[in-house]
Amino acid sequence: MPEIVRKSFWERLNDIDRRIIFLILLVTVTLPLLLDLGGEIPPTSPVIRAHAAVEGLRPGDHLMVSIDFDATSAPELMPMLRAVLRQAFAKDVKVIMLGHLAIGLPLGHMALEQIAAEYDVEYGVDYVDLGYRPGFQAVMIAMGRSIEDVFATDYQGTPVSELPIMQNVRSYDDVELLFGFEHGAVIDYWVRYTQARFGQKMAFGTTAVMAPDAYPYLQADQIEGLVGGLKGAAEYETLIGRPGLGTRGMPAQEWAHLLVIGFIVVGNIGHYFTRKKREGGR
Repeated sequence: MPEIVRKSFWERLNDIDRRIIFLILLVTVTLPLLLDLGGEIPPTSPVIRAHAAVEGLRPGDHLMVSIDFDATSAPELMPMLRAVLRQAFAKDVKVIMLGHLAIGLPLGHMALEQIAAEYDVEYGVDYVDLGYRPGFQAVMIAMGRSIEDVFATDYQGTPVSELPIMQNVRSYDDVELLFGFEHGAVIDYWVRYTQARFGQKMAFGTTAVMAPDAYPYLQADQIEGLVGGLKGAAEYETLIGRPGLGTRGMPAQEWAHLLVIGFIVVGNIGHYFTRKKREGGR
């Protein structure tokens, strides 16, 4: 009879179906969201500075919002976008939206319309979506001379000359603050071609992985403030006193991180004992 080889606990653990691991992760992420365990997140200096930049705008000032992300980064950037829009509309600030990623701009437009519906604001008067134009650097530089030359119409095809919000907006000189929401290198173009060349005041929201690349701009005072990742979004929601998806999502993110760390620790312990057993059986 063939000898029955008994597997150790660690060897059996190593054979667990990966679908079980995915199920555990799903439960870990879902429970905090369903239980709404989110609480206020103490704001950090970069987020406080970004909030202060918007808070410093006066009624009637213009805030340009750039949507430079797509669906892959929406969970991190959409909560902070909504928070900034709420803050702007509450202060009676005019919002001009545009974007450099065509596939992401509909997400920005959806948030713009959702938040506008919460306030007594009118499209074309208090906010506008100029849409997308290809070209990144060329678009940024051209807007420094004339926004209308680049965006002759809004996303619906209405001439901007017919929109009251754009009557006195010719170039960056008429935009008090630009707030970009970034998941890639577009932030570098904004700083290089818009802040450095035209002196445009700007703040940014970025994915967590992109935030370290943006900190040098903050430290050099080239940008007014920085909101990084879901944690930054939760901090911003704390500052405006309106908890949202950022605040709700933080416990889920924290639990998921702890679970992954736990898997790594258990996996390494299992690898150690399994290797030790095999070496002892030689």
